[in-house]
Amino acid sequence: MVWVPLRTTRTDRRAPLRAPTTRCTTMSLEWLMDWSWSLDGLRDFIATGIQSFRDCDATALAAVACLLVLFVWYCYHVGREQPRAYATVNALMQSAEANGVQNGYVYCHSPECVRCTHHDGLNQKLYHNLQEYAKRYSWSGMGRIHKGIREQGRYLNSRPSIQKPEVFFLPDLPTMPYFSRDAQKHDVELLERNFQTILCEFETLYKAFSNCSLPQGWKMNSTPSGEWFTFYLVNQGMCVPRNCRRCPRTYRLLGSLRTCIGNNVFGNACISVLSPGTVIAEHYGPTNIRIRCHLGLKTPSNCELVVGGEPQCWAEGRCLLFDDSFLHTAFHEGPLEEGPRVVFMVDLWHPNVAAAERQALDFIFAPGR
Repeated sequence: MVWVPLRTTRTDRRAPLRAPTTRCTTMSLEWLMDWSWSLDGLRDFIATGIQSFRDCDATALAAVACLLVLFVWYCYHVGREQPRAYATVNALMQSAEANGVQNGYVYCHSPECVRCTHHDGLNQKLYHNLQEYAKRYSWSGMGRIHKGIREQGRYLNSRPSIQKPEVFFLPDLPTMPYFSRDAQKHDVELLERNFQTILCEFETLYKAFSNCSLPQGWKMNSTPSGEWFTFYLVNQGMCVPRNCRRCPRTYRLLGSLRTCIGNNVFGNACISVLSPGTVIAEHYGPTNIRIRCHLGLKTPSNCELVVGGEPQCWAEGRCLLFDDSFLHTAFHEGPLEEGPRVVFMVDLWHPNVAAAERQALDFIFAPGR
């Protein structure tokens, strides 16, 4: 066996005990060399970019400058915008207060309101609204609405007396005084599941009648006999702020309904109270694009709703759907000790009005338009 001495480096011979320090120094030198190489590469990259710009013609440079200015303007514009907050119930109420909602129901301030004013130029106004909608969106799916507006006078004048909407008739919709629960099954079932919630809020409201004849927020309606009170949460497409604050759970429930009409003048939601001995005069609703839903809250005996000559009775915790463009009336002939008849009323879309038509009708009949 021959022993051969190992070759050692200069560093090993001079400072064998400082090997770790020497390795760190070597790594640092390598890192500095790499960094120097990176700086050289960066310098070359910048020089190449500058040379490329020098080689470009004036048109290309102008185009790049315009794009840069547009980008800076866009960033500035986006930065100035306030974040879009979630539309809370209070915000909706404040908006409605600014639009003239007082004492529980809407006072219309527009002499041109298509819901409240009847005049010879109504059809022209509706057609103008439809044209404005089509310019913004599309004429697609507007055939039935266009036909209805074009021949509105003939439709309304030729309708049988059993069904005669006062403002707008949409042709080719199935007509019947009452609708089955399946017509708007989701919303019917949702309302019925929340029957106790709505009833509790009504009972809290109704206690105020012991202190005065007409508490704040209630509206007394004209009747041939008896008393008919309504407490609106939504009246002609507008939220009633003070009333909604007093029925917060019921108001939130409206936002969960899929077919509730809440954006045009044909949409309403209210608590309707008939005292014993009350008869509501026969009348027509404004349109056939909706069906009216009554959720029974308190239903004494001898109370009936008659639509198109067909009588029906309410039931507590159950919904009754009908087309109020038919001639209809209601009465409460029960004894005084049984108390008032109370229903929660909400307007839903007719199930045969298409989604595109709903959007257009919301635009045409927007509140105050």
